[in-house]
Amino acid sequence: MAMMDSSPLSTPAFWSPRAAALAPYVPGEQPRIAGLVKLNTNENPYPPSPRAIEAIGQAAAGGLERYPDPESTLLREAVARRHGLAPQQVFAGNGSDEVLAHAFYAFFSQDEALLCPDVTYGFYRVYAQLHGIAVEPQPLDAALRIDVDALAARAARGCGGIVIANPNAPTGIGLPLARIERLLVACQRRVVLVDEAYVDFGGESVLPLVERHPNLLVVQTLSKSRSLAGLRVGFACGQAPLIEALTRVKNSFNSYPLDRLAVAGAVAALEDEAWFRQTRDAVVDTREGLALQLEDLGFEVLPSQANFVFARHPGRDAAALAAALRERAVLVRHFAQPRIAQYLRISVGTREQCMALVAALEEILGA
Repeated sequence: MAMMDSSPLSTPAFWSPRAAALAPYVPGEQPRIAGLVKLNTNENPYPPSPRAIEAIGQAAAGGLERYPDPESTLLREAVARRHGLAPQQVFAGNGSDEVLAHAFYAFFSQDEALLCPDVTYGFYRVYAQLHGIAVEPQPLDAALRIDVDALAARAARGCGGIVIANPNAPTGIGLPLARIERLLVACQRRVVLVDEAYVDFGGESVLPLVERHPNLLVVQTLSKSRSLAGLRVGFACGQAPLIEALTRVKNSFNSYPLDRLAVAGAVAALEDEAWFRQTRDAVVDTREGLALQLEDLGFEVLPSQANFVFARHPGRDAAALAAALRERAVLVRHFAQPRIAQYLRISVGTREQCMALVAALEEILGA
């Protein structure tokens, strides 16, 4: 009797045409290397609030045999309290990436082009392709800043909406609130989505504009400034009709995106203001010192309001620098993309991690 081949499929014979056409997002490397200085995925170098850890333990001790609250009510109420909103103006999801994916489906159609910067978070184009949405990239200016005037002028001629990260990724450069409000006015008939994944590290949040602008959706995450990247918690804020649309999409995909542990830890982290400020301030202080050290080594460093810096060395190839650092167990992110191929994105670690990075760079540049 012939034996059936039980090995995994090695060909796309059973793929749908949609799956075969996808160009997925490539996440940052998560290697297991002894003594690794990991500065490539913008994780917070400090642990979460002890109150969050305690809350997760308490949640794990009982109730896991039951489904969680499908509406994540306690988390939405905590976010609303913190930002002066109503719970019906808050949507919670499994990390901000899931929230963004739902938002692309809920608000951007296949009929008109979505506008976004040409250099920004790479997942935006992936979501657009997944949902069949045309994207019209808008060039950053010569200083790699979002060109608000050009973007607003293009939006005023008609578009399917606008998506920006503020501060932008991977540049780290932020926009003031008034400049984003210009985009909201120029694109009044479509949603303007502002991704604030890094806003707590020095950016200016547009959450105060939610009440004035029904087309504004603000997305944030607890992965960065609350040190909960491993828990996967994100949320969106906007006027109630936008939140209702997100909820409809969520309930057509997964009614229970956040488990009990995630909600308990997230609520506790949001309520521990002292821990948030202490760790956030440590990251910001280290970022400023790291930028100065890199400049002393000859790097050009863009002004950052995030928990990373974006830098290039005029005399060295960025890909070669990244490879040389990896040989020394220091991991940074290099994007082989037009306009930014000679930059490195370096997450801000602890002071000790940043000292190890600088020491490795001194050795490489000296050689």
